[in-house]
Amino acid sequence: MIKQIVFLLVLLLTLAVFSYSAWRIFRLMRLLKPFPIKEFGKRFREMMVVAMFQSRIFRRPIVGLMHALVFWGFLVILFGSIEMIIDGLFGTERILSALGPVYTVLIFTGDVFALIVLIAIKAFLGRRIFMHIPRFYGVEMKPISKLDANLALTLILLLMVSLLGMNIFYDLMSQRTAASCFPVSHFIAGFIPVLETGTIHFWHELFWWTHIVLIFIFANYLPYSKHFHVFMSVPNVFLSRLEPLGYLSHMPNIEKEVRMMMNPETAFAAAPEGEAAPERFGVKDIEDVSWKTYFDSLACTECGRCTSVCPANMTGKKLSPRKIIMDVRARMKEKSNGLLKHGKTYDDQRALLREFISEEELWACTTCNACARECPVSINHPSIIVDMRRFLVMEEAAAPAALNSMFSYIENNGAPWQYPAEDREIWMNNMN
Repeated sequence: MIKQIVFLLVLLLTLAVFSYSAWRIFRLMRLLKPFPIKEFGKRFREMMVVAMFQSRIFRRPIVGLMHALVFWGFLVILFGSIEMIIDGLFGTERILSALGPVYTVLIFTGDVFALIVLIAIKAFLGRRIFMHIPRFYGVEMKPISKLDANLALTLILLLMVSLLGMNIFYDLMSQRTAASCFPVSHFIAGFIPVLETGTIHFWHELFWWTHIVLIFIFANYLPYSKHFHVFMSVPNVFLSRLEPLGYLSHMPNIEKEVRMMMNPETAFAAAPEGEAAPERFGVKDIEDVSWKTYFDSLACTECGRCTSVCPANMTGKKLSPRKIIMDVRARMKEKSNGLLKHGKTYDDQRALLREFISEEELWACTTCNACARECPVSINHPSIIVDMRRFLVMEEAAAPAALNSMFSYIENNGAPWQYPAEDREIWMNNMN
Protein backbone atom coordinates (compact mmCIF):
# COMPACT_ATOMS: atom_id res chain seq x y z
CA MET A 1 0.00 0.00 0.00
CA ILE A 2 2.85 2.37 0.83
CA LYS A 3 4.37 1.65 -2.62
CA GLN A 4 1.08 2.58 -4.29
CA ILE A 5 0.79 5.86 -2.35
CA VAL A 6 4.38 6.84 -3.16
CA PHE A 7 3.85 5.92 -6.81
CA LEU A 8 0.62 7.92 -6.99
CA LEU A 9 2.35 11.01 -5.55
CA VAL A 10 5.22 10.72 -8.02
CA LEU A 11 2.80 10.21 -10.90
CA LEU A 12 0.67 13.21 -9.91
CA LEU A 13 3.77 15.40 -9.63
CA THR A 14 4.91 14.24 -13.08
CA LEU A 15 1.51 14.92 -14.65
CA ALA A 16 1.28 18.33 -12.98
CA VAL A 17 4.67 19.47 -14.28
CA PHE A 18 4.03 18.10 -17.76
CA SER A 19 0.55 19.63 -17.88
CA TYR A 20 1.99 23.03 -16.98
CA SER A 21 4.53 22.79 -19.82
CA ALA A 22 1.89 21.62 -22.32
CA TRP A 23 -0.63 24.29 -21.26
CA ARG A 24 2.00 26.99 -21.60
CA ILE A 25 2.80 25.87 -25.15
CA PHE A 26 -0.90 25.70 -26.01
CA ARG A 27 -1.49 29.25 -24.73
CA LEU A 28 1.38 30.54 -26.88
CA MET A 29 -0.02 28.81 -29.95
CA ARG A 30 -3.39 30.46 -29.39
CA LEU A 31 -1.69 33.85 -29.77
CA LEU A 32 -0.32 33.00 -33.20
CA LYS A 33 -1.90 33.01 -36.65
CA PRO A 34 -4.21 30.15 -37.67
CA PHE A 35 -3.18 27.20 -39.79
CA PRO A 36 -6.06 25.43 -41.57
CA ILE A 37 -6.21 21.63 -41.32
CA LYS A 38 -8.11 19.59 -43.91
CA GLU A 39 -7.77 16.45 -46.06
CA PHE A 40 -7.29 14.15 -43.08
CA GLY A 41 -6.98 11.05 -45.29
CA LYS A 42 -3.92 12.43 -47.10
CA ARG A 43 -2.44 13.56 -43.80
CA PHE A 44 -2.84 10.11 -42.29
CA ARG A 45 -1.10 8.48 -45.27
CA GLU A 46 1.73 11.01 -45.04
CA MET A 47 2.09 10.32 -41.32
CA MET A 48 2.29 6.55 -41.88
CA VAL A 49 4.86 6.79 -44.68
CA VAL A 50 7.13 9.53 -43.31
CA ALA A 51 6.73 9.19 -39.53
CA MET A 52 5.81 5.58 -38.80
CA PHE A 53 7.84 3.93 -41.59
CA GLN A 54 10.63 6.56 -41.42
CA SER A 55 10.87 6.89 -45.23
CA ARG A 56 13.08 9.98 -45.25
CA ILE A 57 15.41 8.62 -42.58
CA PHE A 58 16.29 5.69 -44.84
CA ARG A 59 17.90 8.01 -47.38
CA ARG A 60 20.99 7.39 -45.21
CA PRO A 61 20.60 3.59 -44.96
CA ILE A 62 22.87 2.60 -42.05
CA VAL A 63 22.17 5.48 -39.68
CA GLY A 64 18.57 5.52 -40.90
CA LEU A 65 18.05 1.87 -39.96
CA MET A 66 19.52 2.47 -36.51
CA HIS A 67 17.26 5.46 -35.91
CA ALA A 68 14.22 3.59 -37.21
CA LEU A 69 14.94 0.68 -34.86
CA VAL A 70 15.15 3.09 -31.92
CA PHE A 71 11.84 4.67 -32.92
CA TRP A 72 10.07 1.34 -33.40
CA GLY A 73 11.62 0.08 -30.19
CA PHE A 74 10.13 2.97 -28.25
CA LEU A 75 6.69 2.19 -29.66
CA VAL A 76 6.92 -1.43 -28.48
CA ILE A 77 8.48 -0.61 -25.11
CA LEU A 78 5.70 1.93 -24.51
CA PHE A 79 3.36 -1.03 -23.95
CA GLY A 80 5.45 -2.18 -20.99
CA SER A 81 5.59 1.37 -19.58
CA ILE A 82 1.78 1.56 -19.61
CA GLU A 83 1.66 -1.76 -17.76
CA MET A 84 4.10 -0.45 -15.14
CA ILE A 85 1.87 2.56 -14.47
CA ILE A 86 -1.16 0.32 -14.00
CA ASP A 87 0.80 -2.01 -11.70
CA GLY A 88 2.12 0.93 -9.70
CA LEU A 89 -1.35 2.38 -9.16
CA PHE A 90 -3.18 -0.83 -8.27
CA GLY A 91 -0.45 -2.91 -6.69
CA THR A 92 -0.67 -5.62 -9.36
CA GLU A 93 2.16 -7.49 -11.07
CA ARG A 94 2.31 -7.80 -14.87
CA ILE A 95 -1.44 -7.20 -15.06
CA LEU A 96 -1.57 -7.15 -18.86
CA SER A 97 -0.36 -10.77 -19.01
CA ALA A 98 -4.08 -11.57 -19.19
CA LEU A 99 -3.80 -10.71 -22.89
CA GLY A 100 -2.15 -14.09 -23.38
CA PRO A 101 -0.19 -14.65 -26.63
CA VAL A 102 -0.45 -10.99 -27.59
CA TYR A 103 1.24 -10.07 -24.30
CA THR A 104 3.96 -12.66 -24.84
CA VAL A 105 4.76 -11.31 -28.31
CA LEU A 106 4.88 -7.68 -27.13
CA ILE A 107 7.04 -8.38 -24.08
CA PHE A 108 9.31 -10.69 -26.09
CA THR A 109 9.75 -7.98 -28.76
CA GLY A 110 10.24 -5.29 -26.12
CA ASP A 111 13.06 -7.23 -24.45
CA VAL A 112 14.83 -7.68 -27.79
CA PHE A 113 14.33 -4.02 -28.71
CA ALA A 114 15.74 -2.93 -25.34
CA LEU A 115 19.08 -4.43 -26.33
CA ILE A 116 18.88 -3.05 -29.88
CA VAL A 117 18.09 0.46 -28.62
CA LEU A 118 20.89 0.20 -26.04
CA ILE A 119 23.44 -0.65 -28.74
CA ALA A 120 22.14 2.04 -31.12
CA ILE A 121 22.20 4.76 -28.45
CA LYS A 122 25.78 3.86 -27.52
CA ALA A 123 26.67 4.21 -31.20
CA PHE A 124 24.90 7.57 -31.40
CA LEU A 125 26.74 8.82 -28.32
CA GLY A 126 30.04 7.64 -29.77
CA ARG A 127 29.37 9.47 -33.04
CA ARG A 128 28.58 12.70 -31.22
CA ILE A 129 31.50 12.55 -28.79
CA PHE A 130 34.33 11.01 -30.82
CA MET A 131 33.45 11.58 -34.49
CA HIS A 132 33.41 14.94 -36.26
CA ILE A 133 30.15 14.65 -38.20
CA PRO A 134 29.90 17.96 -40.17
CA ARG A 135 26.12 18.32 -39.85
CA PHE A 136 26.37 18.24 -36.03
CA TYR A 137 28.26 21.53 -36.14
CA GLY A 138 27.41 25.10 -37.13
CA VAL A 139 27.07 28.58 -35.67
CA GLU A 140 23.66 27.66 -34.26
CA MET A 141 24.96 24.58 -32.45
CA LYS A 142 26.00 26.13 -29.17
CA PRO A 143 27.66 24.07 -26.40
CA ILE A 144 24.27 23.82 -24.65
CA SER A 145 22.84 22.13 -27.78
CA LYS A 146 25.54 19.46 -27.71
CA LEU A 147 25.11 19.00 -23.96
CA ASP A 148 21.36 18.65 -24.41
CA ALA A 149 21.78 15.96 -27.08
CA ASN A 150 24.26 13.99 -24.99
CA LEU A 151 22.09 14.26 -21.87
CA ALA A 152 18.99 13.02 -23.69
CA LEU A 153 20.89 10.10 -25.20
CA THR A 154 22.32 9.24 -21.79
CA LEU A 155 18.84 9.20 -20.26
CA ILE A 156 17.65 6.83 -22.99
CA LEU A 157 20.69 4.65 -22.37
CA LEU A 158 19.88 4.47 -18.63
CA LEU A 159 16.24 3.69 -19.45
CA MET A 160 17.30 0.65 -21.47
CA VAL A 161 19.78 -0.51 -18.82
CA SER A 162 17.13 -0.25 -16.08
CA LEU A 163 14.55 -2.03 -18.28
CA LEU A 164 16.89 -4.94 -18.95
CA GLY A 165 17.87 -5.04 -15.27
CA MET A 166 14.22 -5.20 -14.25
CA ASN A 167 13.54 -8.02 -16.73
CA ILE A 168 16.64 -9.96 -15.67
CA PHE A 169 15.66 -10.05 -12.00
CA TYR A 170 12.02 -10.76 -12.86
CA ASP A 171 13.30 -13.74 -14.81
CA LEU A 172 15.25 -14.84 -11.72
CA MET A 173 12.25 -14.23 -9.45
CA SER A 174 10.07 -16.43 -11.63
CA GLN A 175 12.76 -19.13 -11.42
CA ARG A 176 13.52 -18.73 -15.10
CA THR A 177 10.01 -19.72 -16.21
CA ALA A 178 9.72 -16.33 -17.96
CA ALA A 179 12.33 -17.29 -20.55
CA SER A 180 9.78 -17.27 -23.36
CA CYS A 181 8.98 -13.60 -22.61
CA PHE A 182 12.51 -12.29 -22.03
CA PRO A 183 15.00 -13.93 -24.42
CA VAL A 184 17.77 -11.36 -23.94
CA SER A 185 17.26 -10.95 -20.19
CA HIS A 186 17.04 -14.72 -19.69
CA PHE A 187 20.34 -15.18 -21.48
CA ILE A 188 22.04 -12.52 -19.32
CA ALA A 189 20.44 -13.93 -16.16
CA GLY A 190 22.26 -17.18 -16.83
CA PHE A 191 25.55 -15.50 -15.94
CA ILE A 192 24.31 -14.29 -12.53
CA PRO A 193 25.18 -16.59 -9.60
CA VAL A 194 22.48 -18.02 -7.35
CA LEU A 195 21.08 -15.29 -5.08
CA GLU A 196 18.70 -15.29 -2.15
CA THR A 197 15.06 -14.55 -2.89
CA GLY A 198 15.18 -11.32 -0.85
CA THR A 199 18.22 -10.08 -2.77
CA ILE A 200 16.60 -10.82 -6.12
CA HIS A 201 13.42 -9.02 -5.04
CA PHE A 202 15.46 -6.01 -3.87
CA TRP A 203 17.26 -5.65 -7.19
CA HIS A 204 14.03 -6.09 -9.15
CA GLU A 205 12.36 -3.33 -7.13
CA LEU A 206 15.40 -1.08 -7.49
CA PHE A 207 15.44 -1.43 -11.29
CA TRP A 208 11.63 -1.10 -11.45
CA TRP A 209 11.64 2.19 -9.56
CA THR A 210 14.71 3.44 -11.44
CA HIS A 211 13.07 2.76 -14.79
CA ILE A 212 9.70 4.35 -13.99
CA VAL A 213 11.24 7.43 -12.34
CA LEU A 214 13.56 7.88 -15.34
CA ILE A 215 10.50 7.73 -17.61
CA PHE A 216 8.84 10.50 -15.56
CA ILE A 217 12.02 12.62 -15.54
CA PHE A 218 12.54 12.12 -19.28
CA ALA A 219 8.93 13.05 -20.07
CA ASN A 220 9.28 16.38 -18.24
CA TYR A 221 12.74 17.09 -19.61
CA LEU A 222 11.62 16.66 -23.22
CA PRO A 223 9.56 19.90 -23.56
CA TYR A 224 12.75 21.86 -22.87
CA SER A 225 15.00 19.72 -25.06
CA LYS A 226 15.60 19.14 -28.76
CA HIS A 227 14.37 15.62 -28.07
CA PHE A 228 10.85 17.02 -27.73
CA HIS A 229 10.50 15.56 -31.21
CA VAL A 230 9.86 12.24 -29.41
CA PHE A 231 6.37 13.65 -28.78
CA MET A 232 6.06 16.20 -31.60
CA SER A 233 7.44 14.53 -34.73
CA VAL A 234 4.49 12.24 -35.53
CA PRO A 235 1.81 14.95 -35.14
CA ASN A 236 4.04 17.42 -36.99
CA VAL A 237 4.19 15.10 -39.99
CA PHE A 238 0.42 14.70 -39.81
CA LEU A 239 0.07 18.51 -39.87
CA SER A 240 2.62 19.05 -42.64
CA ARG A 241 1.84 21.06 -45.79
CA LEU A 242 0.19 18.97 -48.49
CA GLU A 243 0.90 21.39 -51.35
CA PRO A 244 3.89 20.80 -53.68
CA LEU A 245 7.16 21.96 -52.16
CA GLY A 246 7.55 24.91 -54.54
CA TYR A 247 4.08 26.26 -53.80
CA LEU A 248 3.97 29.75 -52.25
CA SER A 249 1.07 30.29 -49.89
CA HIS A 250 -1.66 32.76 -50.80
CA MET A 251 -1.90 36.08 -48.91
CA PRO A 252 -5.58 37.01 -48.45
CA ASN A 253 -4.74 40.39 -46.94
CA ILE A 254 -2.75 41.27 -50.07
CA GLU A 255 -5.66 40.26 -52.30
CA LYS A 256 -7.90 42.52 -50.25
CA GLU A 257 -5.54 45.48 -50.65
CA VAL A 258 -5.26 44.91 -54.41
CA ARG A 259 -9.03 44.73 -54.78
CA MET A 260 -9.36 47.98 -52.86
CA MET A 261 -6.91 49.68 -55.23
CA MET A 262 -8.58 48.27 -58.33
CA ASN A 263 -12.11 49.14 -57.23
CA PRO A 264 -11.92 51.47 -54.20
CA GLU A 265 -15.57 52.55 -54.33
CA THR A 266 -16.89 49.02 -53.98
CA ALA A 267 -14.25 48.04 -51.41
CA PHE A 268 -14.84 51.02 -49.16
CA ALA A 269 -18.59 50.75 -49.49
CA ALA A 270 -18.45 47.15 -48.27
CA ALA A 271 -16.02 47.90 -45.44
CA PRO A 272 -17.64 48.47 -42.04
CA GLU A 273 -16.96 51.71 -40.21
CA GLY A 274 -14.07 51.66 -37.81
CA GLU A 275 -12.49 48.65 -39.50
CA ALA A 276 -9.16 47.68 -37.98
CA ALA A 277 -5.95 48.46 -39.81
CA PRO A 278 -4.72 45.71 -42.14
CA GLU A 279 -2.50 43.05 -40.61
CA ARG A 280 1.25 43.19 -41.00
CA PHE A 281 2.43 41.85 -44.33
CA GLY A 282 4.81 38.93 -43.82
CA VAL A 283 6.72 38.11 -40.66
CA LYS A 284 8.80 40.45 -38.55
CA ASP A 285 8.53 38.88 -35.10
CA ILE A 286 7.34 35.69 -33.51
CA GLU A 287 3.70 36.76 -33.08
CA ASP A 288 3.43 37.09 -36.89
CA VAL A 289 4.02 33.38 -37.56
CA SER A 290 1.34 30.68 -37.62
CA TRP A 291 1.04 28.24 -34.74
CA LYS A 292 2.23 25.53 -37.15
CA THR A 293 5.55 27.33 -37.63
CA TYR A 294 6.06 27.35 -33.86
CA PHE A 295 5.02 23.68 -33.80
CA ASP A 296 7.72 23.03 -36.43
CA SER A 297 10.34 24.61 -34.20
CA LEU A 298 9.34 22.35 -31.30
CA ALA A 299 9.45 19.26 -33.54
CA CYS A 300 12.89 20.09 -34.98
CA THR A 301 15.42 17.37 -34.17
CA GLU A 302 18.41 19.64 -34.92
CA CYS A 303 19.76 16.75 -37.02
CA GLY A 304 21.20 19.14 -39.62
CA ARG A 305 20.00 17.17 -42.64
CA CYS A 306 18.38 20.34 -43.99
CA THR A 307 21.55 22.42 -43.74
CA SER A 308 23.73 19.62 -45.14
CA VAL A 309 21.80 19.68 -48.45
CA CYS A 310 21.32 23.47 -48.68
CA PRO A 311 23.14 24.78 -51.80
CA ALA A 312 23.52 28.24 -50.25
CA ASN A 313 25.19 26.78 -47.17
CA MET A 314 27.41 24.55 -49.32
CA THR A 315 28.76 27.59 -51.14
CA GLY A 316 29.74 29.35 -47.93
CA LYS A 317 26.75 31.65 -47.48
CA LYS A 318 25.40 32.37 -43.99
CA LEU A 319 22.09 30.60 -44.49
CA SER A 320 21.45 27.49 -42.39
CA PRO A 321 17.84 26.24 -42.58
CA ARG A 322 18.32 24.53 -39.21
CA LYS A 323 19.31 27.85 -37.64
CA ILE A 324 16.17 29.54 -39.00
CA ILE A 325 13.92 27.01 -37.25
CA MET A 326 16.00 27.04 -34.06
CA ASP A 327 15.81 30.84 -34.03
CA VAL A 328 12.00 30.69 -34.13
CA ARG A 329 12.07 28.51 -31.03
CA ALA A 330 14.68 30.68 -29.31
CA ARG A 331 12.76 33.90 -29.99
CA MET A 332 9.54 32.41 -28.63
CA LYS A 333 11.40 31.28 -25.52
CA GLU A 334 12.78 34.80 -25.06
CA LYS A 335 9.44 36.55 -25.56
CA SER A 336 7.03 33.95 -24.15
CA ASN A 337 6.68 35.38 -20.64
CA GLY A 338 5.76 38.83 -21.97
CA LEU A 339 3.34 37.42 -24.54
CA LEU A 340 1.55 35.29 -21.95
CA LYS A 341 1.31 38.24 -19.56
CA HIS A 342 0.43 41.08 -21.95
CA GLY A 343 -0.80 39.36 -25.11
CA LYS A 344 0.19 39.99 -28.74
CA THR A 345 0.66 43.70 -28.13
CA TYR A 346 3.73 43.06 -25.97
CA ASP A 347 6.88 44.65 -27.39
CA ASP A 348 10.34 44.13 -25.91
CA GLN A 349 12.01 46.29 -28.59
CA ARG A 350 13.52 43.21 -30.20
CA ALA A 351 12.38 41.07 -33.13
CA LEU A 352 12.98 37.75 -34.84
CA LEU A 353 14.15 39.67 -37.90
CA ARG A 354 17.68 41.11 -37.58
CA GLU A 355 18.16 40.31 -33.87
CA PHE A 356 17.98 36.57 -34.64
CA ILE A 357 17.81 36.17 -38.41
CA SER A 358 19.74 38.52 -40.66
CA GLU A 359 18.65 39.82 -44.06
CA GLU A 360 21.74 38.21 -45.56
CA GLU A 361 20.52 34.79 -44.46
CA LEU A 362 17.04 35.35 -45.89
CA TRP A 363 18.18 36.53 -49.32
CA ALA A 364 20.71 33.68 -49.62
CA CYS A 365 17.85 31.18 -49.90
CA THR A 366 17.16 29.96 -53.44
CA THR A 367 13.79 28.42 -52.41
CA CYS A 368 14.93 25.16 -53.98
CA ASN A 369 13.19 23.31 -51.12
CA ALA A 370 15.99 20.76 -50.70
CA CYS A 371 15.78 21.36 -46.94
CA ALA A 372 12.03 20.70 -46.80
CA ARG A 373 12.42 17.56 -48.91
CA GLU A 374 15.11 16.17 -46.61
CA CYS A 375 13.57 17.01 -43.22
CA PRO A 376 12.55 13.78 -41.42
CA VAL A 377 9.71 15.54 -39.58
CA SER A 378 8.34 17.45 -42.61
CA ILE A 379 9.29 21.00 -41.60
CA ASN A 380 8.89 23.49 -44.45
CA HIS A 381 11.78 25.90 -43.96
CA PRO A 382 11.24 28.12 -47.06
CA SER A 383 7.76 29.15 -45.88
CA ILE A 384 9.07 31.17 -42.92
CA ILE A 385 11.96 32.51 -45.03
CA VAL A 386 9.59 33.73 -47.77
CA ASP A 387 7.26 35.28 -45.18
CA MET A 388 10.13 37.27 -43.67
CA ARG A 389 11.20 38.38 -47.14
CA ARG A 390 7.64 39.55 -47.74
CA PHE A 391 7.89 41.79 -44.71
CA LEU A 392 11.16 43.27 -45.91
CA VAL A 393 9.78 43.99 -49.38
CA MET A 394 6.21 45.01 -48.60
CA GLU A 395 6.64 46.82 -45.29
CA GLU A 396 10.16 48.27 -45.53
CA ALA A 397 11.01 48.18 -49.26
CA ALA A 398 14.25 46.65 -48.06
CA ALA A 399 14.89 44.25 -50.93
CA PRO A 400 18.39 44.01 -52.47
CA ALA A 401 19.16 46.68 -55.09
CA ALA A 402 18.79 44.27 -58.01
CA LEU A 403 15.30 43.28 -56.89
CA ASN A 404 14.26 46.88 -56.31
CA SER A 405 15.36 47.71 -59.86
CA MET A 406 13.34 44.79 -61.18
CA PHE A 407 10.27 45.95 -59.24
CA SER A 408 10.66 49.45 -60.73
CA TYR A 409 10.94 48.04 -64.25
CA ILE A 410 7.79 45.93 -63.74
CA GLU A 411 5.94 49.00 -62.47
CA ASN A 412 7.10 51.26 -65.27
CA ASN A 413 7.60 48.89 -68.21
CA GLY A 414 5.34 45.97 -67.41
CA ALA A 415 8.33 43.60 -67.53
CA PRO A 416 11.49 42.96 -65.44
CA TRP A 417 13.75 44.59 -68.06
CA GLN A 418 14.86 48.21 -68.16
CA TYR A 419 13.51 48.87 -71.67
CA PRO A 420 9.89 49.73 -72.46
CA ALA A 421 7.96 47.40 -74.76
CA GLU A 422 8.39 49.60 -77.84
CA ASP A 423 12.19 49.56 -77.50
CA ARG A 424 12.70 45.84 -76.94
CA GLU A 425 13.57 45.09 -80.58
CA ILE A 426 16.20 47.83 -80.98
CA TRP A 427 18.94 45.31 -80.32
CA MET A 428 18.15 43.66 -83.67
CA ASN A 429 18.76 46.81 -85.73
CA ASN A 430 22.49 46.24 -86.19
CA MET A 431 22.12 42.59 -87.12
CA ASN A 432 22.76 41.42 -90.68
